[in-house]
Amino acid sequence: MKRILLFVVTNLAVMLVLGIAASVLGVNRFLTAEGLNLGMLLGFAALIGFGGAIISLLMSKPVAKWSTGAQVINDSSDPTHRWIVGTVERFAQKAGIGMPEVAIYQGAPNAFATGAFKNSALVAVSTGLLQTMNREEVEAVIGHEVAHVANGDMVTMTLIQGVMNTFVVFLSRVIGYFVDKVVLRNQNEGPGIGYYVTTIVLDIVLGVLAAIIVAWFSRQREYRADAGAAQLMGNKRPMINALARLGGMDPGQLPQSVATMGINGRPSGLMALFSSHPPIEDRIRALQQAQ
Repeated sequence: MKRILLFVVTNLAVMLVLGIAASVLGVNRFLTAEGLNLGMLLGFAALIGFGGAIISLLMSKPVAKWSTGAQVINDSSDPTHRWIVGTVERFAQKAGIGMPEVAIYQGAPNAFATGAFKNSALVAVSTGLLQTMNREEVEAVIGHEVAHVANGDMVTMTLIQGVMNTFVVFLSRVIGYFVDKVVLRNQNEGPGIGYYVTTIVLDIVLGVLAAIIVAWFSRQREYRADAGAAQLMGNKRPMINALARLGGMDPGQLPQSVATMGINGRPSGLMALFSSHPPIEDRIRALQQAQ
């Protein structure tokens, strides 16, 4: 319930901020008496499309901590915590990034990385992961998350999501205007029902197509992070073993804000098109075939 509430409140806050920004900048006045102002509409689409994605990215660390209950352990004196922090530090130095915050959260076997910047990221592992894997396998999972940070995956996925959002907002309103004025021949000065209905329908349809494209990019980034973990470990076998063990576990459900940066997901059937993670078997096969 806490995670659902946070997700709803966060999205409402983002939309409120974007709505105010659109009004202040004047880009929400793209429907004029002379017709559709495409330049203004593009500005509106970009603000809504990139604005939401960028705000979510900037809020990603505090939201992830709050929604998972993750506790930062960088200064902990616990031996296990010191080992986890030391592993992250070693991999961060090898990857050439700043030391991330390191956290542990209660939950099923999983891990994630998040943050807007490479040099101030957050890497978190679950208690379930620590309880079910040996140290070498945990190190491989940590290497996978550090590779995400080093590859700039959080920013990359934000930019891709922003581009997709922009196209959805722009195209749905252009097509909606065409349907309203040309197909339905609305002669009134303002937009008619055809515009609003078409825009709503296309926001949904194009949004689904955009989600499929974003998910495809996310799956490619998982293969890269697996390979990055193998490189940081100096051996691909620990990552293969970690993936094989994860394949037999229930990965649990991460909050929406960090789900794409988790180590594991479980796509199946048609929903695999929307999955941020490839099947475990495909990831193992890719590592085995890597030179």
